[in-house]
Amino acid sequence: MNTTLATPPRATDITLRARLALEPEDVLTEEFMRYRNRLWRMVQFRLDPLVAARVDADDVLQDAWIAALRRVPHFIENESMSMFVWLRLIVGQTIVDLHRHHLGAEMRDAYREVALPLASLSRSTSMSIAARLLDQMASPSQLAIRQEIARQLESAIGGMDPIDREILALRHFEELTNSEVAESLEIGQKAASIRYVRAVRRLKTILHELPGYEDEVGDV
Repeated sequence: MNTTLATPPRATDITLRARLALEPEDVLTEEFMRYRNRLWRMVQFRLDPLVAARVDADDVLQDAWIAALRRVPHFIENESMSMFVWLRLIVGQTIVDLHRHHLGAEMRDAYREVALPLASLSRSTSMSIAARLLDQMASPSQLAIRQEIARQLESAIGGMDPIDREILALRHFEELTNSEVAESLEIGQKAASIRYVRAVRRLKTILHELPGYEDEVGDV
């Protein structure tokens, strides 16, 4: 049995659900503002740069708030889910919908609007991680080989275990706690912690296999 899902709701969560049932819009606004900076960080990390060039992160959060308001009954019924993880789920679905809208039938035309190196990034979690790491490159000599490093980095990160890769994204780049990661992925907290250590170790190995790159990124 998944211990994360079996954890009973805290008294504060029960009170929150009762308040939401009475004043959904006001209470949801309070909670959304409480976690807004963390959700904004998620959008910045996850949103494809092609879409980010067209849609502001604040607009993404506004769409997510509207979607969350419609789904308040879902949160009230799912007592094992924390507010932050639930809101993050809504924001994630909003991002997926935006990607489908902007990168579906229009994908070929959209890629004509940006430079080639940018178009190769953030197509998945692995590419979001690669994009964030590549942002730390600064010297002209490295910028000249940025595209090749991006290809190697994306390929190597893409070869990681999918859950380990997602845990790395959640813990290191979105800065979720271990318990939040466990709840988001529906795994035990101990397993989440072990997998995170393994993922960090693997990422460091990947970086050290890219000549000249590891000196620029520092500790991961």
